[in-house]
Amino acid sequence: MEATKILPVLKKKLAFLSGGKDRRSGLILTIPLCTEQTSMEELSATLDYLLGIPSEKCKARGFTVIVDGRKSQWNIVKTVVLMLQNVIPAEVSLVCVVKPDEFWDKKVPHFCFWKEKDRLGFEVILVSANKLTRYIEPCQLTDEFGGSLVYDHLDWLNKRLVFEKFTKESTSLLDELTVINENEKGSQAEKDRSSESNILPSFDPETVLQTGHELLSELQQRRFNGSEGGGGGTAWSPMDDELLAQPQVMKLLDSLREQYTKYQEVCRQRSKRSQLEEIQTKVMQVVNWLEGPGTEQLRTQWGIGDSIRATQALQQKHEEIESQHSEWFAVYVELNQQIAALLSAGDEEDLMELKGLQQQLSDVCYRQASQLEFRQNVLQSAHEFHMTAQDMSQQLDGLLGMLCADVAPADGAAIQQTLKHLEEKLKSVEGALQSLREKGQVLLDQMSTQTSFSYGKDVSIENKENIDHIHSVMEDMQLRKQRCEDMVDVRRLKMLQMVQLFKCEEDASQAVEWLGELLDALLKTHIRLGDDSQETKVLLEKHKKFVDVAQSTYDYGRQLLQATVVLCQSLRCTTRSSGDTLPRLNRVWKQFTVTSDERQHRLEMASAFHTAAEKILRESPELAELMVDVEAYEEVETVGKGLLDRLTVPVIFPDGSEQFFGSPGDMASSAESIRERMKLVEEKRFLQEEVEHIPIC
Repeated sequence: MEATKILPVLKKKLAFLSGGKDRRSGLILTIPLCTEQTSMEELSATLDYLLGIPSEKCKARGFTVIVDGRKSQWNIVKTVVLMLQNVIPAEVSLVCVVKPDEFWDKKVPHFCFWKEKDRLGFEVILVSANKLTRYIEPCQLTDEFGGSLVYDHLDWLNKRLVFEKFTKESTSLLDELTVINENEKGSQAEKDRSSESNILPSFDPETVLQTGHELLSELQQRRFNGSEGGGGGTAWSPMDDELLAQPQVMKLLDSLREQYTKYQEVCRQRSKRSQLEEIQTKVMQVVNWLEGPGTEQLRTQWGIGDSIRATQALQQKHEEIESQHSEWFAVYVELNQQIAALLSAGDEEDLMELKGLQQQLSDVCYRQASQLEFRQNVLQSAHEFHMTAQDMSQQLDGLLGMLCADVAPADGAAIQQTLKHLEEKLKSVEGALQSLREKGQVLLDQMSTQTSFSYGKDVSIENKENIDHIHSVMEDMQLRKQRCEDMVDVRRLKMLQMVQLFKCEEDASQAVEWLGELLDALLKTHIRLGDDSQETKVLLEKHKKFVDVAQSTYDYGRQLLQATVVLCQSLRCTTRSSGDTLPRLNRVWKQFTVTSDERQHRLEMASAFHTAAEKILRESPELAELMVDVEAYEEVETVGKGLLDRLTVPVIFPDGSEQFFGSPGDMASSAESIRERMKLVEEKRFLQEEVEHIPIC
């Protein structure tokens, strides 16, 4: 009988085993009767349950039954005593009926239990509570009978429930574990069938074992406390080895631990087999996907695109493929870790299979990863190739725009700057073409190794299209560059001619300035006419040389202007001409010519004047008798006056403008020198006339 089935009855405490013993070591069974009517059926059920607890050895020593009738009626006490005859006649040694003080004395004589000993099978005595110690030691009696034995019925009942629960669960668990462990020893087919069934027991072994250990610890602790014999300590309830069979608990625990250890090994083996089967399944899933849909995805991706946008679209598609592969690669990493863990702790029989799975998985994953990486590198190289081609195309467009634009530089420096910029652009294009060739060669090399990743597919057609496209782009860029180079050569020649044109115009302007400076110097510094004929001749020679320099400058300017006309015709620069440079050159040259002629005439007149004057004045006084012709004096006077008159006349240019030689002071100084010479000649003439009028003696 289980306590749970009569738990409400047991909680009423109609009878209990306190754990106390009589002097014969028999257990004491206490029946505390109360004022209320006691149900004999419930009492009988309680006694049946309690009498099923002790061992047979313990029952053989007999029971001492204490019927506490102090709060009950006599007829109930009598009924209970008689009931003991039917319930436990053989196990009862002594029945102690605790009577109330001075209450039953008049009623008892008509029914003497001692006379019924033979019929009842046990001795019944009436005793007061204070005299109960004559038959039972005080330490074996509970406090309601004046003893020191502590008993907590609810605590006992709870522990009893725990014990019964443990016994029931552990027994059932042992049976289940035994069946599971025995099945594991069968053939592989039986193992497979058992693995398909539910191998989980009805109860959690860990929980049952923990309950058993706690129960055993409680029993041992209570027994230890009971051996101390103290009152007021931890409540003592009949949980010793005679009532609850502590060895039974220990035996159950030992058996349970043994079977649980075997069960754990079974679970470990089954878990290992299950894990191995799961790994095999996952490995085949990964391998089948990578060699199936994954490989098929890569087989359809061989193009490189014909532009940056097309290549970027292919790269985006490849990223989607990589994303799908990444999920399976993550599974590969997880599986590889699981296989490595099993290899480090696996059995010899599983090592070869695990290593084979690991090698197969690694080969497929690494091959697929290499294919993905190769494809990514090809697309990256194609993207760089098209980027370089586009950059070069833009540079060529910019260069062509420069070459097609009209050249209208302001001066030679601007032309030189434009030429420099043109050369830099051409050099940049050359660098871009070289870079395009290098990147194209890299891409071609990759195309040549692509066949090894084709998984048996003939990719020659796809590769031929890609290779033809690469060569076509490079050849097209080469032709465009060559055309631009030819145009650059033409533009360079034209710009160099324009540099010459600007140089000629600049030098022609410089010649005009030089001629103007010569004219200015002629008017402002070429003033002197000489103090004698010799000096005048020297000045004439210098003047001729000066005129020769001016003539050379004028001729140089004319030649430059003629070259300018030729360059303009070559450049087809109809809107450009020499401008006002030629008129300015002619105007300055005419002014210079007029001025130099005037200077020439004045120097010639001065030379004639000084020659005639010196011819008259160089006659010595001793030769005074030699007479000079009057014509000579008149010539000096005529030339001198003519020269003085010419000094006062300005130079009249073709445009009507006038310009004097030197400053007024310079002209006055020259005129004074002529007048002094004329005065000397006049004095010589006066002396000669005086001589001519002196009479001869």
